[in-house]
Amino acid sequence: MVVQDYQSREVLMVAYANQQAVDETGRTGYATFWKTSENRMWTKGETSGDLLRVKEILTDCDQDALVYKVESLGDAICHTKRSTCFYRRVSGAKLEYLKK
Repeated sequence: MVVQDYQSREVLMVAYANQQAVDETGRTGYATFWKTSENRMWTKGETSGDLLRVKEILTDCDQDALVYKVESLGDAICHTKRSTCFYRRVSGAKLEYLKK
């Protein structure tokens, strides 16, 4: 699943959500995901306070991927305390590696 800022359309993060997490998101209105490494649900911001209020959910044509369009209720999206998880640009040698 892709998480996108509702107003700016900036991609904020990518996470996994199973049906249980999607249902919890619908029930609470806050972005909830499935943490595969711990085999449990987690609501973004449950410990940091940086909650994501879901404004809209989109699905693709195959209905096998989702986009949560959200309003951030905190300062940070990423665990690095940045406003997005996508803050690193790929270029040069790294880009060549990706082409292989």
